[in-house]
Amino acid sequence: MLEGVLWVLSNIGMAFVNFFTALARPTAWLDWLIWTNTTEDKEALSRFIYYGGSVEFFFVVFTALIILTIVGMLRRQVMWGVVIGLESFANGLGRLFAWAGLLMVLQQIIIVFMQRIFVRADISFGFGVPFQQDISWFAEELKLYNALVVCLCVSYTFVQGGHVRVDLIYSVVKFRTKKIIDMFGAIVFMIPAAVLIWMYGWYFLWRHLVVPKPSASDTLDRLVLKARALRWNVETIGFSPNGFDAYFLFKILLVAFAGVVFIHAIALFYRSFLEWSEGEESENKYLDKDSLGEGEEAYEGTH
Repeated sequence: MLEGVLWVLSNIGMAFVNFFTALARPTAWLDWLIWTNTTEDKEALSRFIYYGGSVEFFFVVFTALIILTIVGMLRRQVMWGVVIGLESFANGLGRLFAWAGLLMVLQQIIIVFMQRIFVRADISFGFGVPFQQDISWFAEELKLYNALVVCLCVSYTFVQGGHVRVDLIYSVVKFRTKKIIDMFGAIVFMIPAAVLIWMYGWYFLWRHLVVPKPSASDTLDRLVLKARALRWNVETIGFSPNGFDAYFLFKILLVAFAGVVFIHAIALFYRSFLEWSEGEESENKYLDKDSLGEGEEAYEGTH
């Protein structure tokens, strides 16, 4: 027990060292962004892959949240500012990628017309150098639009109160008890789930982008050592011969989903804490909620 506590405390202390070292030496892990296939690029990419799913990165984020939470509890307006910022990010991201639903519908209509009316086997878009693919490619790509909506609109839907909720206990308890339940849910369920999805999704993503395939059990020294043989090997295998072949995008969205859920869990915890401490008059304070328009109030917030 004591060893575990000391391990956590030592990692919290090292988080400051790791954070400022990363800021002082950005090329050591970001040099790969301007890819020239040099040894330095490969080693920087190896470090980036390692740190993205590492204990060091976890404790940097964990320590930052502890500091931010303490400051926010001492100065409530700072915490409200974080809530406003994170909820604005969720709303902006969700409102942007919600348009993917419309694109999905329009593309499906085009596919039906091209197949049934024009009897074409392919579709070509663009001017000059057109983008041309088999109709089955565009049909399978519809899954990507659906994934964009699911993964990137999840926190927006949460802010807007659009997720299905089973209120067996929540609906009948007092206001402050509801806020305690929300805080408990954010800390015990949302954050751990997001961290687990990130940890598994991170290496799942990179195993489909580079070879030799990285592993969560690899140490930093081992990954840097393997960097000499590192090369891009982006997954381009589809489910059908002429079908959609950019399934690595779904792996990226899985990691993005985990990040979005984690960020919103912080916003939910902070908002719940502030509403719990300030009382019912602060409920939905600063909440930017969409409206269907005058006369549609009965449909808003329905689950």
